[in-house]
Amino acid sequence: MGIGATAGVAAVGGIALSANASDSKTSSSSSDALVFDPDAYTKLTKTITDTAGTEHTVVYHFWKAITYVAKPVDATYQSLIVSAPVEIDGKAVDASNAPILFANSVGGYMPASVATATEVGGGGSAMGGGAAPSGAPSASASTSASASAPGANGNTNATGGATSSNQLLALAAGYVVIEPGARGRTLKNSSGEYYGTAPAAIVDLKAAVRYVKSNKGRIPGNVERIVSAGTSAGGALSSLLGASGDSPIYDKYLKEIGAADASDAIFATGAWCPITDLEHADGAYEWNWGANDLSTGKLVDQTVSKALQAQFAEYQAGLKLRGLGGFGPLNARNLDEYMVEQYLEPSATTYLAALSDSARETYLKANTFITWSGGKARFTWADFLTHVGARKKDTPAFDAFDLSAGENNEFGAGTTLARHFTAYGAKNDSTGLSSKRVASDIPAKLDLMNPMFHLVEKVNPNRSRHWWIRLGTKDSDTSLTVAANLAARLDNLGDDVNHIYYWDEGHGANTDPADFITWIAQVTGHKAKRGK
Repeated sequence: MGIGATAGVAAVGGIALSANASDSKTSSSSSDALVFDPDAYTKLTKTITDTAGTEHTVVYHFWKAITYVAKPVDATYQSLIVSAPVEIDGKAVDASNAPILFANSVGGYMPASVATATEVGGGGSAMGGGAAPSGAPSASASTSASASAPGANGNTNATGGATSSNQLLALAAGYVVIEPGARGRTLKNSSGEYYGTAPAAIVDLKAAVRYVKSNKGRIPGNVERIVSAGTSAGGALSSLLGASGDSPIYDKYLKEIGAADASDAIFATGAWCPITDLEHADGAYEWNWGANDLSTGKLVDQTVSKALQAQFAEYQAGLKLRGLGGFGPLNARNLDEYMVEQYLEPSATTYLAALSDSARETYLKANTFITWSGGKARFTWADFLTHVGARKKDTPAFDAFDLSAGENNEFGAGTTLARHFTAYGAKNDSTGLSSKRVASDIPAKLDLMNPMFHLVEKVNPNRSRHWWIRLGTKDSDTSLTVAANLAARLDNLGDDVNHIYYWDEGHGANTDPADFITWIAQVTGHKAKRGK
């Protein structure tokens, strides 16, 4: 254990954090340490501008960083903040039964902390959202974020900051906002051991949910109506949180950190550009972007690209998915047609229809591959790929032969910075440091980190049943098929899936946040209670 030898209390930047924000005394029992103090808040006021440009004055109660486990490894990251509205535009608000937006700020599978947050939206990832860059030291005296960690050069998914507006809009809508921190892949203790690699982040988020649920009646909001949100790696974790509710494969990890004895299942899931299904992500990426040049104008190694595409075709067939909208069975041969019909043409149509006549005409003149007829956009997959242009990542995109990808670091262990997590990556290792075989613990860790495991191999009855999934059409941080496969599997299982792509948007886009807030009210059945 690196930090926090005393149950429920740990040093964060020189400040003692305890489970009870108003009580610095050390608790002698885990159950006492995990009791939320409803009176330990600060009353704050914030002006929030909604998407229509209207300003709202929100008075809310704010609970500073609370450690959510009894035996924290590092409370700098294993803590959460709570914001609950009590007055909006001069009218009293009762948020006791309001939905809870559970918004993580993880990006790049990096650590995210709320330890020094002083208001709603105060969390940050080490790759974005206002926290330290990946090379900066952590707030904890005995830990550091490694400057040499893979992915620091941008060869990984970007920040988790795109959902930050969700927190503010949710608060202005009368919802409770809970923002958890989580350990991440670059954290290293004084012995040189990495303690935030897989599965630390998802274990922490589950522990945070358990803390919230164990404090039903004390913590504000309806703990049975928790809606998760996250972007990029945070979107992957949000998806995983929704898919894996109460799965027993995490129990030993949760017990190790002293998680509360409660459920970690959540009601609904919001995921923006989720970087997930990592063991199949290299093949999916090449199927999608294999023909596109890098930004240097160089075409990637086509032998590698074709080999990975073949792996993806086999995987896709094995999923036995049926497309949304009655499309029928999906495979690598018709997936391009499906993506165009189900997502890309509707996305372009929505975008173009919203433009003025003159702006639409200008856009179509600059993008002649689109046929605009009858108020609908039409084009081919090949022309779409040309329109997107350069791909962001070389090949393999995730399990890099030279172990340089952030995801290699995510599967590091002990004092080993980065490891291969696919047989193909290990076989073609170029570092000379690998045994050419995947380590024996990797398969189990992949299951712990992949929502598809809980939806395909072990269908989880305690998963979320409501899903909001978003991705930009120009996002080449991952394959566009990753979110589409996730949505198709959920739809095939009978879940409620709201999934669209944002036209011409890149990684981390969130262009319809007001719709997300409305969707939360719809799926949770929430009706705001406001006084005079």
